[in-house]
Amino acid sequence: MLDGGCETLVSRLGVIRLVMAVMFRGYGGELLGLVLIGVLVMAALFEKVPHGSVTSPVNSVTVRGLQILNLSPMAIASDDATRICNHCDRAIPSSNIDLHSAHCSRNLEKCKVCGDMVPIKHAEEHFLNTHAPVACSLCSETIERGNLDIHKGENCPQRIVTCEFCEFPLPAIDLPEHQEVCGNRTEMCPLCNRYIRLRERYNHETRCTGIAENNLESSRDVRAAEREQGAPRGQPPEYSRRRLLFTIAITGIAVLFGSLFFEKKAETAEVH
Repeated sequence: MLDGGCETLVSRLGVIRLVMAVMFRGYGGELLGLVLIGVLVMAALFEKVPHGSVTSPVNSVTVRGLQILNLSPMAIASDDATRICNHCDRAIPSSNIDLHSAHCSRNLEKCKVCGDMVPIKHAEEHFLNTHAPVACSLCSETIERGNLDIHKGENCPQRIVTCEFCEFPLPAIDLPEHQEVCGNRTEMCPLCNRYIRLRERYNHETRCTGIAENNLESSRDVRAAEREQGAPRGQPPEYSRRRLLFTIAITGIAVLFGSLFFEKKAETAEVH
């Protein structure tokens, strides 16, 4: 049954329809009345709802005796509470938990190595392709098949890497020792004409002002001057050469006279 407000509304709409039919007879008065009634009904439904007409316990509003459900996102979300599946430990909407549990326990199983849920029919294939132990072809270390590519590209001590200073390819295990020596080599900076270690080249390039410095040339000039000054010390002067030649001549004459003296003395001894 309709309450008092609805009965009044219906009676008023009937009167409006009758008046419109009489006033616009021959011009579709009854149709115009129906249109007007529809407009009034829509206006009544969308009229501002009084404060006391909202009933929060049932998530609905009452508009002139008509109860309309409040289908807001908050209300819908409140009905979708989740529960944890005992088989896969995933959060599942409560409304689907029974169906999910039946499907999950029948078709999926948890990998004992990585804990992933995999189809039961593909469990062995998953283990062979992911967790089966294989030997690295470079270092012979045993690695899980799923990690073999990462091992060869990042961790294998025998993988080939290049020196950052000379770009020479060599095994990764030998790289630190090689770069310790290679990084200490020096090259001249084309901007400041200084010899810079290769390991310090990047930092030097960020700080180099590009102004040529004469440190190298001045040091070379100093060393050249020292060699020129030290040349007389290292080489005997002219008078020293003459003294040496005179000493050699005197020594030779002394040896000659000594040999003649001893030879003559030996002949005298034989005569006597």
